[in-house]
Amino acid sequence: MSPPLNLLFPCLWILCLFLFNPTAARTTPPPRRQDQIRQYLEPHNRERSKLGIPPLKWSKKLADFAASWAHTRQGDCELIHSGTNYGENLFWGSGQQWSHGDAVAAWAAERCYYDHAANSCRKGQDCLHYTQMVWRQSSRVGCARVVCKSGDTFVGCNYDPPGNVVGEKPF
Repeated sequence: MSPPLNLLFPCLWILCLFLFNPTAARTTPPPRRQDQIRQYLEPHNRERSKLGIPPLKWSKKLADFAASWAHTRQGDCELIHSGTNYGENLFWGSGQQWSHGDAVAAWAAERCYYDHAANSCRKGQDCLHYTQMVWRQSSRVGCARVVCKSGDTFVGCNYDPPGNVVGEKPF
């Protein structure tokens, strides 16, 4: 036996309001952790593959460390390095719209400033984030992103073994 129509119509009306009302309150599930990891790893490994360098593997230990350091920077969002034995790239972006992959893309964009023959950055340019990304001996990476109290974005990635050894070429 079907429910009486006087009970069915109010339920359908509420369902239609929710489904077809663009202002209805909806919650979007947070991105899955695997999606975040992929946003970090894919651009790193894309740059490495261009050079024939083995891909980086995700390290939970490094990601946990990066998250811990990012949370200590959450109050001021300053680009201060942690001072550990890991390699480290830091990113700051104005506002909170910056994705995990945006930071890695910014570091990869420094590729045009690296002069492999001279093993240095072009005068007045930074390329050390890029060289850490493609450091041949680095095999593991872990990253984290936080929105700072200012509303800006802080991203940090840690690498093991570390790169940017003075006098050595990254690849």
